[in-house]
Amino acid sequence: MRSYLDFEKPVAELEAKLEELRALGDRDGAVSISEDVGRLEAKAAAALAELYAALTPWQKTQVARHPQRPHFVDYCAGLIEDFVPLAGDRAFGEDEAVVGGFGRFRGRPVCVIGQEKGATTEARIRHNFGMAKPEGYRKAVRLMELAGRFGLPVLTFVDTAGAYPGIEAEERGQAEAIARSTEACLGLPTPNVTLVIGEGGSGGAIALATANTVLMLEHAIYSVISPEGAASILWRDAARAQDAATAMKITAQDLLRLGVIDGIVPEPTGGAHRDPAVVIAAAGDAMLKALDDLAGRDAEAVRDHRAKKFLEIGRKL
Repeated sequence: MRSYLDFEKPVAELEAKLEELRALGDRDGAVSISEDVGRLEAKAAAALAELYAALTPWQKTQVARHPQRPHFVDYCAGLIEDFVPLAGDRAFGEDEAVVGGFGRFRGRPVCVIGQEKGATTEARIRHNFGMAKPEGYRKAVRLMELAGRFGLPVLTFVDTAGAYPGIEAEERGQAEAIARSTEACLGLPTPNVTLVIGEGGSGGAIALATANTVLMLEHAIYSVISPEGAASILWRDAARAQDAATAMKITAQDLLRLGVIDGIVPEPTGGAHRDPAVVIAAAGDAMLKALDDLAGRDAEAVRDHRAKKFLEIGRKL
């Protein structure tokens, strides 16, 4: 069953009526209701398009967190052939919040790393809701070093509310692990491209998103802190998360205008969860173009391009 967000209630009501009408037609084939179905379909589609044409930052936050939104494993299955996952950081253990390995993207060998939230209750617990611990970031460093050694480009998919804030993560050096992962991204001798597919939360995101090209899905968000967290700090009231979301400029459109990201991948009307195959194909096309734009540069040029990109953020406002 399709899950609807609070602000989608008008569309939910129309689509519920549409399903009832279709069920009636299936039950009584003698009654022709095709015209009624067509009119209701058009009305529901128009309502959905009108709603998604003017989403607020808080509504985009809700869409980015939609439980049925495609996750990293879906992008990996749709874009990467012959994927071979690698596990463990060779220091402590395995962290399933970060999934990574090697495969072929549109015919070329690549290293792929992504944050996986999980689609079911069991999977969410196993993947720790996409919130990585130090061993997850150290695994990412290990994979990036392997990619650099063999001259392979790196594709990263970001989808996390942030790094895991638990005591055990701090005991194992969470801040240092995030810093090392960011450093590994900056020092990578091969091109890297990042796509924010849902939430890009704080250092948990930047540890994988310090790339030559940073892309975002149309309704993804990317921020230094969650709107709820910012509201709790600024106003001591998490209920003002809507105000925080607007003030923080966390949407793809705002971040492209501010020069923080390099491009936006369009989503189907109603969000990526409405047609995952379409958005996964569009993401593949955008990432391929980004890799092609970076082709032919040596290691020094790739590093210089990446460093210049991040040093210029905030200087052209």
